[in-house]
Amino acid sequence: MYKINCLNPIAAIGMDIFTDAYEKTDDFSEAQVAMVRSAAMHDMDLPDSLLAVARAGAGVNNIPLDKCAEKGIVVFNTPGANANGVKELVIAGLLMATRNVVAGAGWVTDNKSDPDIAKSVEKGKKAFAGTEILGKKIGVIGLGAIGAMVANACDALGMIVTGYDPFLNDAMKEKLSGNVATVTDINEIYKNSDFISIHVPAMDATKKMINKAAFDQMKDGVVVLNYARDVLVDDDAMEAAIKAGKVAKYVTDFPNAKTANMEGVILTPHLGASTAESEDNCAIMAAKEVRDFIENGNVKNSVNYPAVDLGICTASGRIAVCAKASAGVDSKLAGIIGETSAVAANTKGDWMYILADTKAALAADAAEKVKALDGVLKVRIVK
Repeated sequence: MYKINCLNPIAAIGMDIFTDAYEKTDDFSEAQVAMVRSAAMHDMDLPDSLLAVARAGAGVNNIPLDKCAEKGIVVFNTPGANANGVKELVIAGLLMATRNVVAGAGWVTDNKSDPDIAKSVEKGKKAFAGTEILGKKIGVIGLGAIGAMVANACDALGMIVTGYDPFLNDAMKEKLSGNVATVTDINEIYKNSDFISIHVPAMDATKKMINKAAFDQMKDGVVVLNYARDVLVDDDAMEAAIKAGKVAKYVTDFPNAKTANMEGVILTPHLGASTAESEDNCAIMAAKEVRDFIENGNVKNSVNYPAVDLGICTASGRIAVCAKASAGVDSKLAGIIGETSAVAANTKGDWMYILADTKAALAADAAEKVKALDGVLKVRIVK
């Protein structure tokens, strides 16, 4: 029996995917699997029993990835499961910024007790005149699941769309509308766009990437949309750019103490994936990833360990090993586990994951012998 601890509420449609071989527990210290959405895990003690953390969402900045990797804990996320929900909110952000929707709706609320409001509207609406997005240029930074959908949606709305992604490949290009142009220099996005929409993960390399140097290259009156993570934007530089007229509006889904008190900012309370459909999609995807990992040892959509897949386990035995990439553990396995029918190994950064199918059932002490190898972090007999 595998025990699952939910650090946040996870949609029932996802949890229902787990069979009777799994049970929920409220005790994190005994869990083999942790299901999480936004709960902060950085200061948590990770039990030795923990095999996997599944994030029902894309961002994983609330999870200590290296700490998990060092303990042989595989961290999964659900890229693309909430993409449509975020895409729709980005389009809403575009319209809020250009059509003065927020200010206009606020005016109506402020004047709701006016018995002649129907007449007052005709005078008051002049203060909220806006612009249209048709024919305007938008630069999309990051063309993953969300960025690609945003680019295509903007194209469908008649905008001139240019995308940038340093990791752009043919598979990603195939998901883009034929009208979406791509560039290899992010500065082209900064220089030519009327709107800029950011869709990159929060990493050391991307923190404060939208900074003074970026703003200095942008058109006056640009609109910046951030539905990725707040740390991607230098808030002090953004405030200066707004005051100077460089940025007309900053639209973000991540309020903080700084932006909540800035003029020229439209804020929503992290609503990007807050739809019933997104929560269901993420929960289903996370549960399927966990089951495939627990039952077959396969790793798909992990953010700290490499993808390794030997399919459904039909061999007499299967062993899974998390190790340091530099230790060369894969070359030492055969002498311990016996003759193999299939082996798959891959590395990601400092870490290696190995799956091996054996022609005979694994010996009772096989896991202990493999665990004794230098560089091995965690060993599991899958079958």
